[in-house]
Amino acid sequence: MRIVADKGRCEGLGMCEAMADDYFEVDDDDELVNVLEHSPPEQDRAHVYAAVQACPVLALTLEG
Repeated sequence: MRIVADKGRCEGLGMCEAMADDYFEVDDDDELVNVLEHSPPEQDRAHVYAAVQACPVLALTLEG
């Protein structure tokens, strides 16, 4: 599984960061999401999936 962020869609709302701050961070400068770890280990995948699904503008996807 790989986390992909579409910065063109991101509005910096921070739902992902609030739910999984080990994997997502909204940059203070450009106010867009940064993926901190693109390939979460198996034990964190459900947690990351929930954070991706929480994005109101659908800027995050999971591949693989």
